[in-house]
Amino acid sequence: MAVQAHRQDAVGSVRDSVRDREIRVEQEHLDRVYRRLEEKIHEAEFLMQDAARRGQVGTPGALAERDAQVFRAGIHLSRLNNEFEDFLFGRIDLLTGQDGKKGPDGAYTAIEPAEGAVRPDNTADIAETLHIGRIGVLDADYAPLVIDWRAPAAAPFYRSTPVDPGRVVRRRVIRSKGRQVLGVEDDLMRPELTAYLDGDELPVIGDGALMAALGQARSHTMRDIVASIQAEQDLVIRAPAASVTYVEGGPGTGKTAVALHRAAYLLYQDRRRYAGGILIVSPTPLLVAYTEGVLPSLGEEGQVAIRAIGSLVEGSEATLYDSPSVARAKGSSRMLKVLRKAARGTLEGNDPPARLRVVAFGRRLELEARELDGIRRAALGGTAPVNLLRPRARKLLLDALWERSGAAGRHSDPELAAELRSSFDEDITSEDAFIAFLDAWWPELTPAAVLDAMADERRLGRWARRILNPGEVRKVARSLRREGRSVHDIALLDELQAVLGAPARPRRKRELDPLDQLTGLEELMPVREESQRERAERLAQERVEYAHVIVDEAQDLTPMQWRMVGRRGRHATWTVVGDPAQSSWSDPDEAAQARDEALGTRPRRRFELTVNYRNPAEIADLASKVLALAMPGSVSPKAVRSTGVEPRFTVVEDTLGATVRDEAARLLERVDGTVGVVVAMQRREEARRWLTGLGDRVVALGSLEAKGLEYDATVVVSPAEIADESPAGLRVLYVGLTRATQQLTVVSADRDEPDAAGVPDLLRD
Repeated sequence: MAVQAHRQDAVGSVRDSVRDREIRVEQEHLDRVYRRLEEKIHEAEFLMQDAARRGQVGTPGALAERDAQVFRAGIHLSRLNNEFEDFLFGRIDLLTGQDGKKGPDGAYTAIEPAEGAVRPDNTADIAETLHIGRIGVLDADYAPLVIDWRAPAAAPFYRSTPVDPGRVVRRRVIRSKGRQVLGVEDDLMRPELTAYLDGDELPVIGDGALMAALGQARSHTMRDIVASIQAEQDLVIRAPAASVTYVEGGPGTGKTAVALHRAAYLLYQDRRRYAGGILIVSPTPLLVAYTEGVLPSLGEEGQVAIRAIGSLVEGSEATLYDSPSVARAKGSSRMLKVLRKAARGTLEGNDPPARLRVVAFGRRLELEARELDGIRRAALGGTAPVNLLRPRARKLLLDALWERSGAAGRHSDPELAAELRSSFDEDITSEDAFIAFLDAWWPELTPAAVLDAMADERRLGRWARRILNPGEVRKVARSLRREGRSVHDIALLDELQAVLGAPARPRRKRELDPLDQLTGLEELMPVREESQRERAERLAQERVEYAHVIVDEAQDLTPMQWRMVGRRGRHATWTVVGDPAQSSWSDPDEAAQARDEALGTRPRRRFELTVNYRNPAEIADLASKVLALAMPGSVSPKAVRSTGVEPRFTVVEDTLGATVRDEAARLLERVDGTVGVVVAMQRREEARRWLTGLGDRVVALGSLEAKGLEYDATVVVSPAEIADESPAGLRVLYVGLTRATQQLTVVSADRDEPDAAGVPDLLRD
């Protein structure tokens, strides 16, 4: 026994020494990369200083060149100065390729090995080693020190498998923090091969990079998956952007992460094409906060806007949720007819003046209520937005006054008659009385003013007759009277903006550099007080249409929300990411029709993600029971790991709040990362009070807020209550049960009808 233990210690010692040696190898390479980065930083700083000196010349040409140089150097310097937790994260060792062609990044372009790269005795030499990182770095001789993860040469790092290895022999994931390499994990793509690097046999370290990545603790912000992207995910990320890329995948398949990495890839691949910006639409502000740090860590910021569905309209930020019945009414495409009637009804019911009196040619001219009503009806007969019909109404008023004046027959000469009419119109429209009348009779309507008018139940009842039932009218009107807007109200505001039309607004004045004022170059360069990042953020805020639109959790968008998103991508290419089994919208067919209208006739390219990287099999198997009830016949994504930890079931003993608090505290002791407590929507505030004092690693969230998020452990409170809160409740419960990466606890109340083991009725076999 002692001899065996000694041998095991010796083997372990050898393994440790090989691991330490390989870590030193990667550390030496990382040190070389950072030395090169420091050289590039000094170059960028020199460019900034040189640009400042050019500005002192004062000629328009020098100033324009200065501004362009500062812009480029500033962006370059900002990227170089970012030290990421794992700047360099991967490596691939490759066989000789079929040809000797190199790409612009200095790497060989061949995908398959050359004939004879593997010798008859199943040995081979490593011909090329590539390190993969967040941005590309070349040495002074333009040889690649780091390949940008989005470059074609990096694709084998993600796509190579033992079934289809291509040129890859070994794939290594490098874990680092700052400038220190902490560890390495290897995967062999050609396990049958004995490969040599510089005369030594290629070593293999660790138990697999993916499993190591999956075991890391979660925080309240999303980690990028750039070091652990898998083959089916990489196919989506690098798919051509033409038309519509539609991606389906169950919980834990990495849909959100794939969407974010795709945005970074598209900008890298064709920055000029996507200069119009990329919009990523998320279902909740929580998911935006969770994901917004990923893109900067991938080397992209400024040209990608991540917006919650309740923040797509400028100046509006909605965090409230309507009850399921109100949400169904507001989200339905039926609301389109209601809004069009409400826009015209608000204008007509604005208590307008009943008489117009003006003086022209020394005569008092009047139009009475009956004539004014006829003019309004004639003006509203047009198809243009209500606010844009105001010029037509103004002209009809002038026509009626001209006819009332009797001046039409004064001149037989057409030219003199036209001159007289022009003079008449100018006199009338410059009168204060006419201006005041027009403002009161046909005011500029705002979307908010129309929604406020819809809060009057009687008026809404007239506009929604035969469209909404009386119960829906009452609930919608009541919801519009409360303080604050709901997530569903934002789509109504956006639709009303299209129905009403927005008159042109004057350009916002900017403070200019004095030198720019002298040279007339104010449009060449942003304000000096505004940083490049601030300018990019401002432009993203002001942008209303995008070159590419990515819709995350697309199955949750209502028909009215699809119309809102569609307006922002009328000329865009699209990536639509979702899972029908997780839909919280009660009428998926109606939403699908609105989605197809938003996407137009563009061709679709479909992908499916089939592997669950988040949940261990024990949790995934439990959630699949709810999926079978919610969508019979649906297949759950396959979990790639098992932890041996079964979900825990407990029953309320004292009070619901005390039980939930105890279970959350228990999980905080068992995991290193975060704990999410998922409750029915109406219990959100109550649940937050239950958890007071437990620290910032635990968070309470409503069932609809859990979408897209993940935690080390979760507590799901009363599955029956979540399932019963809406027609889509079972699908929402399925989402709640699939948030945990390690441990799951289910708390049952009386409503759940738990058995002796505490298992609620919905989760029993």
